[in-house]
Amino acid sequence: MTEFWESSFIEKHTMWGFEPADSAILAKDFFIQHKVKDLLIPGIGYGRNAQVFMDHGIDVTGIEISQTAIGLARQHGLDMRIHHGPVADMPFDSKLYDGIFCYGLIHLLNRRERGKFIQDCYNQLKPGGYMIFTAVSKKAPMFGKGIPLDTDYYEVMDGVRTFFYDAGSITQEFTGYGLMEFSDIDEPHKHARNKPPINFLIIKCKKEG
Repeated sequence: MTEFWESSFIEKHTMWGFEPADSAILAKDFFIQHKVKDLLIPGIGYGRNAQVFMDHGIDVTGIEISQTAIGLARQHGLDMRIHHGPVADMPFDSKLYDGIFCYGLIHLLNRRERGKFIQDCYNQLKPGGYMIFTAVSKKAPMFGKGIPLDTDYYEVMDGVRTFFYDAGSITQEFTGYGLMEFSDIDEPHKHARNKPPINFLIIKCKKEG
């Protein structure tokens, strides 16, 4: 999986460009409203969704498995702390954060990995802190295609495994972690506007004090 991801990374970064995802912009507004100042971004990639938070005075720390991605983030002037490693190795520090934002990562994990990841994120929130995940939904056009691996979990292409969320699976996986609400968002391909948008779900949780 890591080798596949590394070999295709440059092509992927060209596809996504450096404009932040619409859900990152919405998360920024939410975090500003709730006075989040210190943000952890697991799966920060090459940082396209980091700058929008930093531009509004939010300190960002990242986690990223790909050294290639970290290098690209540095080349584009993103000066922040980035822990190098998989989210499966969380926590990388003992710090508690006001907020956590995770875009397009959790649906790449299997059932056991998702459970651990949600727990690890929740453990790194301060009391009263918020975490926001974006995950691909069963409304996405690739749902049900590829090799079935588990309920709603498919190998959609070689080396890429995807779990597709709906209301039931969100409720099942997040209820014990301060689930507040979830909503649909169609994420456009901002660097390839001829491609149709992909339906994601934005999942918001709060850790009570």
